[in-house]
Amino acid sequence: MTEHPDLPRLQRRLTEFAAARNWGQYHTPKNLASALSVESSELVEIFQWLTPEESARVMSDPATAHRVRDEVADVLAYLLQFCAVLDIDPLTALSEKIDRNEHRFPAPGD
Repeated sequence: MTEHPDLPRLQRRLTEFAAARNWGQYHTPKNLASALSVESSELVEIFQWLTPEESARVMSDPATAHRVRDEVADVLAYLLQFCAVLDIDPLTALSEKIDRNEHRFPAPGD
């Protein structure tokens, strides 16, 4: 895996990118949630008719791998923009959710 910038820096880049194009006016929580759903569906579409075995090998085909990476990037971009608009720290939200799930769904033997 390659090294990457931290999430706050990526969020700033996305905000600056949108601002430079005057897209901020469209980046409401509702619109960003809708865009996130659309991009997630585009990721699902890649896998729609694949067998479980084919889906496990999807990254071995360069053209398909490129599509998967692009859709993952789109999903993450909209999620980070959504979080920025609503002032949600996505890593804190994830950590808190894992904590709640560990209590809700204890591992066998706990």
